[in-house]
Amino acid sequence: MPDGAPPITFYIPPAFWPQDLPTDANQNWPGFGLGIYAWTIQTALRLQAYGFPCQLSDRLPKTGILLFHSNALRAGPLRPSPQRLPICIKAEALPCPYTPLHIVQNQQETRLGQHYFMPHWPQPGLLRRDRSRGNRFETIAFLGHRNSLAPALQAQRWRDQLAELDLTWQPIVNENAWHDYTALDSRWHDYRQIDAIVAIRSFDQRRYSHKPATKLYNAWLAEVPAILGPESAYRATGHSGRDYLEADSSATLIHHLKQLKRSTKLRKALVNEGIRQVKLYQPQHICQKWCDFLEQVAIPAYDRWCTQPNWRRWQLTQAGLHGYSVRVQGRLMRLRR
Repeated sequence: MPDGAPPITFYIPPAFWPQDLPTDANQNWPGFGLGIYAWTIQTALRLQAYGFPCQLSDRLPKTGILLFHSNALRAGPLRPSPQRLPICIKAEALPCPYTPLHIVQNQQETRLGQHYFMPHWPQPGLLRRDRSRGNRFETIAFLGHRNSLAPALQAQRWRDQLAELDLTWQPIVNENAWHDYTALDSRWHDYRQIDAIVAIRSFDQRRYSHKPATKLYNAWLAEVPAILGPESAYRATGHSGRDYLEADSSATLIHHLKQLKRSTKLRKALVNEGIRQVKLYQPQHICQKWCDFLEQVAIPAYDRWCTQPNWRRWQLTQAGLHGYSVRVQGRLMRLRR
C-alpha cells in the first residue's frame, strides 16, 4: 500500500446492513449467497486477513475510495464528491451512471471503458466430494437460485430421464429475494455426496455476458465434473472437453451424462485438469488481484479525481449519465425483440 494512500471503504447502506455480521470470510454464512454481501463483506474480510488496509462500513465516508455493490443504489444514489471516489461493483446490473470506474464479474464487460474484471469469490467453507465415494457415479446436483436453472431441468421429465440412467437429481435451490438470506438454504458449499453438477440456465444459446464463472471453479475446488451451458464466462475461464463439458441442448446434456457414467477415465481427467486450473481462483490469488487493482488503478484514479477542477468532474459524471442512458435504451430494444 503506498504511503499517504486514501482510506478504502466497502460500503453497505444502513437499510441493508446485516444484523449477524460474519467475522470470517471462510464461514458458511448464508448471507454470502447474496451478491451485495459476497462482494462487499467477503472482500473486506479477505483483504483485511491478507493484510491490506480497508474497512467495511454503513456510513458514507467524506473522503477516500468508496466501493459498493450495485444493489446498494436501491437505497439511493451514491454520487462522487471532490474528495470521494465511488467505484461500483456492477455484478448483474446496468453500470452506475455516477461512477468513473466499475468492477465486473465477466471478462466480456471489460470492453466497456473503465470496467475492470475481478473473479467472483468461490463458495466459502466449500466441502469437496468425499473421496471415499471412489468411482461411484450416482448423484447429480445443482446448487443455486431457481432463476439460474433451465425450466426443462425443473420438470419431472428431467428426473425421469436421470432415473432411466440410474442417476439421482439433487437440486439445492433457493428462491429468495435479492436482499433476503434468512430462509436461504446454505448447503451450496457441501459437495461431499455429489458426483457431478449440472448448471445450465437455458438452451437458447444465450451467452450471459454479465454472469460469473463461479459454478465452474466451485466444481474444480469440489473435485467433481461439471456440465455447463455455453456461457461466455465458462468459455473464458475453462476449456470445454478438457476441464468441463458444455451442453447447448437437452440431447447433448444426456449424451454427456452417459459418457460420464460409463467412463471413469473421463471423470478423472476432467477433475484432475480442474485441480490444475483452479489455482488461479483460490482466495489468496483473488486477494492479490484486488490489491493490484486498488494500488495500480483505484488509488491513481482517486488522486486524479481529487486534482480535477469541478467542471471536469461534472463533465465526467455527465458522460457517465449519457452512457447509462444509451445502455438502458439498448437493453430495452433487446428485450422488445
